Parts: sequence; structure tokens; C-alpha cells
Amino acid sequence: MSRMSANPQHRPVAIWLLVMILLVIAIIVIGGATRLTNSGLSITEWAPIRGVLPPLSNAQWVAEFEKYKKIPEFMAEHPDMDLAGFKFIYFWEWSHRQVGRLIGLAYVVPFFFFLLKGKLPKGSVFGYVSVLFLIGLQGAIGWWMVHSGLQDGMVSVSQYRLAIHLGMAFLILGILFWLLRDQIERPRSSLTFTGKRSFYTPLAIFTVGLVYLQVLAGAIVAGTHSGKTFNTWPLMDGRFVPDGYAMMSPFWRNVFENTAAIQFNHRMLAYVILGTAICLWVSALRQKARIGALLAFTGLLLWQVCLGIWTLLAVAPLNLSLLHQFSSILVFLCAMWVWRNSRKVTVL
Repeated sequence: MSRMSANPQHRPVAIWLLVMILLVIAIIVIGGATRLTNSGLSITEWAPIRGVLPPLSNAQWVAEFEKYKKIPEFMAEHPDMDLAGFKFIYFWEWSHRQVGRLIGLAYVVPFFFFLLKGKLPKGSVFGYVSVLFLIGLQGAIGWWMVHSGLQDGMVSVSQYRLAIHLGMAFLILGILFWLLRDQIERPRSSLTFTGKRSFYTPLAIFTVGLVYLQVLAGAIVAGTHSGKTFNTWPLMDGRFVPDGYAMMSPFWRNVFENTAAIQFNHRMLAYVILGTAICLWVSALRQKARIGALLAFTGLLLWQVCLGIWTLLAVAPLNLSLLHQFSSILVFLCAMWVWRNSRKVTVL
């Protein structure tokens, strides 16, 4: 952040973007806790204004609890729940929605202020507007996801919609990170390139894509509770490819609905990303690229893989699962950082 200090005229926008990144990280983690505690369906209505306040009296709490008792999840997941237990799961979903409202407010007001004051670089306005649009869209996707779990025959939200919801959060996070780096580096001439581009840049972009795909795969794992099955490593109950990998028809359903295939794919994608990291090192050393970001990415990636194995062997307890999700955010941001730095590599 030293560049912010050197360029005070850019500091307010940079600080705002940094705050937005922290808020998005917070809502991703809270959203993970909401899903893993089966709290996401505790609020059965979408009330953007009225829902700002939680129930304030015992009668209001009872009324909300009675609404929850009418959905299929109650009998399937929490048939013995009392009012105190309901308040616990309600807290997670309400907190998730509150942070979502805060993100919208924290983005909209400063955005228009900086826009009217001419503080946003003209070439980046589209990026800022896209984040504004995506935040609004994310709110609608969130309710669309919750609504899927309120239907007859459903005892949780659709893992497809969960993956879209999480993927959108990471997309917003990635754009905010890019805008922040643009803001910090605005005066720098090093972003003007000459010469032939190295292979390091497309490889870095490919790595970001793989990490993003792994995030979506993780959402499918969480949405289907696939982390609570095949809790052995390196083999899956004694086999490399687990029994029943392709038991569903058509085959594509296995990727999203078959716990054996879902967990196997998540494992294999982690190994592929590790292999890609090795290729990044080879390319970076050949081109004498900056390796600070690559060091951070590799270290976090190794930590994330070890943490994933630990979480699996422990049968996915809440604390390790949330730490695993939080670490995925750091891995993603470091992958984005590697991509940013790779743009400064040229072959003359």
C-alpha cells in the first residue's frame, strides 16, 4: 500500500476499494457458515426493507419459527429444534443478508460521490459500473438460491444455484482487486509494455481460471455434503477412482450430484493446480519475472491442499471447513496478483 501514501490524491478511492474487498471476504465466510450450519432457509421471505430488523419480541420470534416449520427442511434436518436453536440459525442468515445490504450501501454512495467528483479514472469507469450491477444481481441470485430450497421435495438449496452465488461473489472480489491495483498503480509507467509477451501471462491467466473453477467445485462439495463421505486420503476408501463414480445417467449429472464424483473431481483439480504452479515457477524463472506474488501463491496453495486433506480426514467439522473456505479466498487473490505481475514480463 506504499503507493497510496505516495499518491494522496488516489488514496480515498483505494481505501474505499480495500474496504469493499474486506466486506466481500466477510460475506463469503459468513455465507459459508450459513450453509454449513444449515441456516440458509431460516428466513423464508425476501424483505429487503422490512428484513433489516430481526424479530424484536417473543411473539415475532414465534411467528418466524412457525414459518420455518412449514418448509420441508425443518422436518428433514431440524425436527427437534426449539426456539433457541431457531434463533441460532436465524442469526447466521440474518447476518449474511445484513452484510449484503451493507455492501450495497458501502459501494453505491461512495461510487456516485467519486464519480461526480471525477476521482475515478475514465478508462476504469466500466469496471466500477460493472461491480455496481453485479452487486445488485448478486442480491437477486441470493434469493433465487434460497427460493430453490423452499420448494416441495427440497431439504436444502440447489447446489447449482449455490455455486452460481459463490462464483458471483468471487467474480466481484476479483474485479475489486483489479480495480484496487489499477488505482494504486495509476501513475506508474511500468504498465506500458514493449516486446514480445512471454508465456508466463497466459499461464497465469489459466491458473486463475483453474482456481476459480476449484472454488465452484468447492461450492458443489459443500452443497451436497460430499466432504463428509470418503474420508480417507490419498485413496478414496481404498481406491483411486471411487466405486460409483459414473453411477448416474446422463453422465454429466455425476459432476454435480454424485458425491463420489464430486469429491474425486475436487481432489484431482487440486493436483492439477499444483502442477500448474510448478509450470508457473519454471516460466517465471526463465523470464526472470517477479516472484513475490508467486511465492505467496505457492505457499498458500500448499497450505490449502494440506488443510483440505486435514478437513477431509476430520470429516469436515465447521471450524476447519470455514478455514478452508477462507484460505481459498487468499489463494484466489494471490493468483490474481500473480496475473497482475505477469503482465510486466516481456521477452525483448
